[in-house]
Amino acid sequence: MVSLGDLDPDQQVAASAPRGPVCILAGAGTGKTRTITYRIAHLIERGFFNPNRVLAVTFTTRAAQEMRVRLESMGIGGVHARTFHSAAYRQLSYFWRQVAGDMEWGIVEKKFSYAAQAMKKAGLPQNRERVRDILHEIEWAKASLITPEKYPEIVSQIQRDIPAEAEQISSVYRLYEELKCSPSRMLLDYDDLILYMAAAIENNPAVAAEFRSQYRSFVVDEYQDVTPLQQRLLDAWLGDRDDLTVVGDANQTIYSFNGATPRYLLDFSRKYPHATVVKLQRDYRSTPQIVKLANTVISHARGRVAGTRLELQGMRAHGPQPQFREYDDEPAEARDIAKHIRALLASGTPAQDIAILYRINAQSESYERALSEAGIPYHVHGGEGFFQRPEIKEALRALVRASQSGDLPEELHGVGLAQLVREILAPLGYSSVEPEGSESRDRWYSLKALVELTEELGQTIPDLDLVGLLLRLKERQQSQLPPTMEEITLASMHAAKGLEWDVVFLAGLSDNMLPFHYVHNKGIEKIEEERRLFYVGITRAREVLNCSWALARQEGGRKNRKRSRFFDDLFPEVEQRTIPPRSGRSHCCRECGKKLSTPQERVLGRCLHCPSNAQPGVFAALRQWRSDIARENKIPAYIVFTDATLLAIAESMPKTPADLLDISGIGPVKVENYGADLLRILADFRD
Repeated sequence: MVSLGDLDPDQQVAASAPRGPVCILAGAGTGKTRTITYRIAHLIERGFFNPNRVLAVTFTTRAAQEMRVRLESMGIGGVHARTFHSAAYRQLSYFWRQVAGDMEWGIVEKKFSYAAQAMKKAGLPQNRERVRDILHEIEWAKASLITPEKYPEIVSQIQRDIPAEAEQISSVYRLYEELKCSPSRMLLDYDDLILYMAAAIENNPAVAAEFRSQYRSFVVDEYQDVTPLQQRLLDAWLGDRDDLTVVGDANQTIYSFNGATPRYLLDFSRKYPHATVVKLQRDYRSTPQIVKLANTVISHARGRVAGTRLELQGMRAHGPQPQFREYDDEPAEARDIAKHIRALLASGTPAQDIAILYRINAQSESYERALSEAGIPYHVHGGEGFFQRPEIKEALRALVRASQSGDLPEELHGVGLAQLVREILAPLGYSSVEPEGSESRDRWYSLKALVELTEELGQTIPDLDLVGLLLRLKERQQSQLPPTMEEITLASMHAAKGLEWDVVFLAGLSDNMLPFHYVHNKGIEKIEEERRLFYVGITRAREVLNCSWALARQEGGRKNRKRSRFFDDLFPEVEQRTIPPRSGRSHCCRECGKKLSTPQERVLGRCLHCPSNAQPGVFAALRQWRSDIARENKIPAYIVFTDATLLAIAESMPKTPADLLDISGIGPVKVENYGADLLRILADFRD
């Protein structure tokens, strides 16, 4: 029997709300997953639905698996918990013959190659970065329900930044769609799965009737991140019914670049005037000190999203105040963070409870280097998955061979499962003692995690054998549920959404990174999304939060960076004490101090008559590279970079993508397209 007494008063209201539309506005750490699983269990126990009549939609396979596990632990099995794409795929597979007859279909395995072919047919130059940018634009358009024909008009209306001419992208988009289809076979990408399933229900009454007789109640998590395409499928699922529970937090809207919009969450009570709306504001994740900081940051938000902000209430015991640190340069920042982490590890804080979060993936390099030099194991979240690691693949093959062998060595008979796995993995590098050497240590940590996962599963399922273990490991691999590793986590703030750690370092918080350089002149909505991203980063921390930024990108460099403008609302007095007033880039010559009068001088940061400090040959090498790129892509050289920008690069000798972003005339797109080439050329001269 499910007891709602386990929930707090607001969670109880949400879980016990009557059938019909329910909107749960759930702040960070307020127990939203717990609440919606109790709501599903409560409705089923009250006899409103059979478990297999409920469809719960989450945004990650991991979250869907977590929801199923929670429900099963409450004695509720059979609830369908899936992502939008997974649900659409299963449904379309079932109904395909009814809507398409004998036409064969399949999934596009490599969208990149289809986009490249479409660009070639459209006569556009191709390189990996350009193909990726235009493919992302096609994905955004499809998620936003924009057809190739409407694309130019709509991007013009909303003044969207696009990677090529609108008509060119429209042409590539149309050709991409055509390439997937032939008279005998149709290939669908993941967005097509949702679009075709929605159309099947909308246009085929028999399909609609059969689907709606199967599913009676719907739950949608992270509703602030729904795209117009996903909402269309949800509307098709529902028809004229309203048995819908949505959960979301507009303050955590951070994926608009993928087509996500919070308007469906914000307009829920308008669409369903009789809806039950419940706010969950008791934060059980973070200390009151961290909660106070998060509330302060989001309280300065502007725009429509800010009108529904939640005021979190810290429910945990008090902890230390969040720390704010300013460093002379990025290497000093990274080394000091590594030093603090070493102290935390020495004091007993598990490595897996510590994370370093940053704005863009390119920032990870300096922290990876500092952690490696300090001998601290780490993994980059979103990088190579645990089950894709070579040593784990090798270990799984060894376990499979052992499970298929009927003649295990006599000494292994009768030992426990965990001990059996230890013995099987010993020849691959597992031992009871941590080895010396970083490569051996990394391999050992992976194998150790696999052994510990075996122990964990063995405790849950006492009679688990080797064959059963392999089945469980396969399930975890498919659900993207790796074991806990004794490693520091490095992740972008976007990738950290949905995760949490005891200790979080929010690093690299300069004003060209948060808000990101790219959005500085893109309007208030873009700036406010960056503020929400900062809020998400803060609320990942349970107990300890450290925020830091550096004034220069490299040791001995000019200290011309400023902390994020979002700190101005927290402690404005520091702005006057340690940071120059914000006025954009300096308009005075770094050599003679005179005011710079031309755009070229402002790019260089010096008067034209003042001497250049560029090494001999660097500028010439950069110009030759630019000439080659322009010729290859059939574009004017100045479109790649102006002479002034190339000279600024030669004078500053940047070492990282983040350094490149500090140079006037270089934005994220150009870093993506040309950054690796530039840094390679400069590295040759530096060596």
